[in-house]
Amino acid sequence: MKAFIGLAIATALAVPSAASEHSAAIPVSELSHIHGVVLPPNSDLVLLATHYGLFAADSAGSARMVSEAADDFMGFTAAIDGTLYASGHPATGGNIGVIGAESVDGPWSKLSDGAQGPVDFHALSVSPADPLVLYGTYGGIQISRDGGRTWSMTGAGPDEVIDLAAAADDPGHLFAGTMRGLMESKDYGATWTLSAAGGVPVTAVEITPDGSLRVFIAGAGFARLEAGEIEVISDRADEVFLHMAFDGEDPGNVIAVTAESDILESNDGGATWSAYAQ
Repeated sequence: MKAFIGLAIATALAVPSAASEHSAAIPVSELSHIHGVVLPPNSDLVLLATHYGLFAADSAGSARMVSEAADDFMGFTAAIDGTLYASGHPATGGNIGVIGAESVDGPWSKLSDGAQGPVDFHALSVSPADPLVLYGTYGGIQISRDGGRTWSMTGAGPDEVIDLAAAADDPGHLFAGTMRGLMESKDYGATWTLSAAGGVPVTAVEITPDGSLRVFIAGAGFARLEAGEIEVISDRADEVFLHMAFDGEDPGNVIAVTAESDILESNDGGATWSAYAQ
């Protein structure tokens, strides 16, 4: 199973994009190499961070680049108010550090190089409990307490982190999806314990608008964590979700991106799924 997940993730990071030479609107089905997804508030758009820029897709299946350049958006997330944060690589090479934008159409501005940077956060999360608290993975777990402007190392973090999700109850509460299960920290990422799914890759973690946790467990599917127990909501044993996003106004609306960069949507909280915009 670990070999399968590693291959799936490597494939997602290696497929060239049909959108790399396009600046006009293209079919969303042509996007590949997708690293993150966000549903901005008060909008029906889906934001997709790719190796070749940030794209906004609509329900008709059209996607347009909304970043100023075709940079590689490796880490991508949003605060509850819609403020966007990203990290990755500029098209010209090197690492971006941490950048931010207040709206879908930018402008993007440099916030910080991060600790020991310029960083290239592959996992990035904003605390729903305190939108000034951000977490990223680069050389361990990094934290910002001022909206991404300054960063410090908080701990080595778990091994083989795939995804991060800051919990809603406390800014120091953090979950990590790893190759060896769901890990949890209650001290700002300084120390970690196994929370669930021990020995099994947890490839995506996300906090819902009501503050509960949703995860994707390889070989099982889309699931929730309730009172320390995993309950599978949708059996997706033949797929691997790498990214998920929930609609803050309609928690039943969920978007997921698979390791093959397929974009799926659910209108019933993840019980059933279909191809997005089809």
